[in-house]
Amino acid sequence: MRSRKLKVLQIGKYYPPIRGGIETHLQALARGLNEEVDLEVVVANETQTDSVENIDGVAVRRLSTLGRVAGAPVSPGLFKVINQSTADLLHIHTPHPSALLAYLFSGFRGRFICTYHSDIVRQRFLGALIGPLQHRALSHADAIITATPQLARHSPVLARHRPRCVTIPFGIEPDAHEACDEAVVKEIRTRHGTPLLLALGRLVYYKGFEVLLRAMSQVRSNARLLIVGEGRLRPALEAEIARLDLSERVQLLGDLPDALPYFRACDLFVLPSTARSEAFGIVQLEAMACAKPVINTWLDSGVPFVSLNGQTGLTVPPGDSDALAGAINTLLEDDSLRRRYGQAARERVRTHFDVETMVSATLDLYHRVTDVRRPVVAQPRIQATMPMETLCTESRPVQ
Repeated sequence: MRSRKLKVLQIGKYYPPIRGGIETHLQALARGLNEEVDLEVVVANETQTDSVENIDGVAVRRLSTLGRVAGAPVSPGLFKVINQSTADLLHIHTPHPSALLAYLFSGFRGRFICTYHSDIVRQRFLGALIGPLQHRALSHADAIITATPQLARHSPVLARHRPRCVTIPFGIEPDAHEACDEAVVKEIRTRHGTPLLLALGRLVYYKGFEVLLRAMSQVRSNARLLIVGEGRLRPALEAEIARLDLSERVQLLGDLPDALPYFRACDLFVLPSTARSEAFGIVQLEAMACAKPVINTWLDSGVPFVSLNGQTGLTVPPGDSDALAGAINTLLEDDSLRRRYGQAARERVRTHFDVETMVSATLDLYHRVTDVRRPVVAQPRIQATMPMETLCTESRPVQ
């Protein structure tokens, strides 16, 4: 029997209220683990100052940041934090080159786990440059967590580390998506019109919003699209909306403090991502928890693992605006199909993507790699924590 709680140091890029898929996952995981382990979370600040906060009982330290590399912050203080840490286990969320570099040179003597969120796709030169660093760090990991089996199977980076890959799907709190003011939901539908499509994410290249805009030109004319999020591509998307004469049908809402009413108000959710940088799509879970069908894209990084083609929505080839428009029209023209997919989506979240399941599997993994009663080899072969045949169906995308 353990005489004390495990001491765990988690390192991520940022932490809410800064928004993002990794940030959402890190917060959900930290909240769930906080009562079970002695936890400290270390992330980057958006300024060149350090700060310490207590957020929902979780100790969060934000470190001064000099800039970004591959979308990840560079925080010189990470080396000192890891070097001085007395944690039993270090858990880093990647891609995060500066965190991996700090770990390699820190002399940290505890166990090491990495959650591998996605490959570095667009910055190929940078990916090649940091490749040796990444491989060296991953070779030291006692386990590498991926949220889908597809990412472990198809990532070129993980190919040589696959024996230590463990699939633990990301999770959310399904019940939290039931608590919403229906008057607000009704007001959104009245203000924007119906049928209502929703897309959400940073306005960056791999989200595929420009493909969605082209598809809207072929979608039935009474449909409206709301895109929630901000990013460097906003001017380009605004220009495309004007070029396609969609200003009456498409609105860019920017960042919202609470997107839940919009998930509840929409008729279907679209994730039109075009590159493997999109490796999961937690926003799919949020839509599915609200009983909304999802249209996603056939990316081998794992996106269609979340919402299943022909079961909880439709899957189309990435970058294909014609196929995307066809899928949207198919769902808009069949109310019963939308309801059937939506109900199946909600059930899938509750069955396979509940935050308690995610936290329990992660805690079990922590104990397995730190259990001093078991012999620990340099590269322990840890099997997936969940039966994959119950989680994923390989089916054809909608053409």
